[in-house]
Amino acid sequence: MESLREIFLRRRPQRVSEASDLSPAGVLVPLFRKDGDLHLLLTQRTETVKTHKGQIAFPGGKFQYEDLDCLTTALRETEEEVGIAMDAVEVLGELDHTVTLSRFRVCPFVGIIPYPYPFRINTFEVERLIELPLSHLSGPEGLREGSFIFRGESLFGLHLPYQGDIIWGATARIIKNFMDCLCP
Repeated sequence: MESLREIFLRRRPQRVSEASDLSPAGVLVPLFRKDGDLHLLLTQRTETVKTHKGQIAFPGGKFQYEDLDCLTTALRETEEEVGIAMDAVEVLGELDHTVTLSRFRVCPFVGIIPYPYPFRINTFEVERLIELPLSHLSGPEGLREGSFIFRGESLFGLHLPYQGDIIWGATARIIKNFMDCLCP
């Protein structure tokens, strides 16, 4: 974990202008060690949420006026969605901003979380948790560019098949950016 701290200490993320007409959002890229391997924690969104129904995503959400910044948003939303206390996260740094088709400017923050952890899932927003080992990302089934099917619709772009799910869109771009930081 020390080498990760060093990587993010030196890193300067590419940011999208706050003056844009995009809605700011913050997400946490939760990182933990399990069985000797580093993992990312993702969520599958429910069908009851307003946007991105059924998609695989990092915990996070839209900036609220009471939030100091997008990091506060990411930590607040993570606590609301999966029950990880804000003070339980060791924030390492920020990844490059990414823009979604739904007009969000997403600011991702990498943070180490304790594991095992007594997650408390907000069942209105989160269907289930997904523990994605980093070793899967470097294997033959890792991130790829190409066609894929999501909910019966044929799409093209960066995506990651994992245990019958498809991780795509902003989440796939954030994962790629994270992996590029680890292996420049």
